[in-house]
Amino acid sequence: MAEGSDERRVRRRRTLRTVLLGLIGLLFAASIPWYRDPEAPLRIWLGLPDWAAVALVSYALAALANAAAWRLTPIDDGGQPPDRRGAAR
Repeated sequence: MAEGSDERRVRRRRTLRTVLLGLIGLLFAASIPWYRDPEAPLRIWLGLPDWAAVALVSYALAALANAAAWRLTPIDDGGQPPDRRGAAR
């Protein structure tokens, strides 16, 4: 029974990591001011032009999502340490 729950946990982590990576892509797409009308008046948000504030917030959220995705990434550190030439022993 423990093996099945381990597989479900791995699958759930992989799915969540995939969702987070998709979110990062969407946030980077949202950071591009393509939605802004060139004739629209400039608005100030957070002391910045609106397009710059949207980009900055998008980058910050993408960084948090990236950190969360890395936390969910399995890293195999059980192998042999490399020797000074960089090859495994």
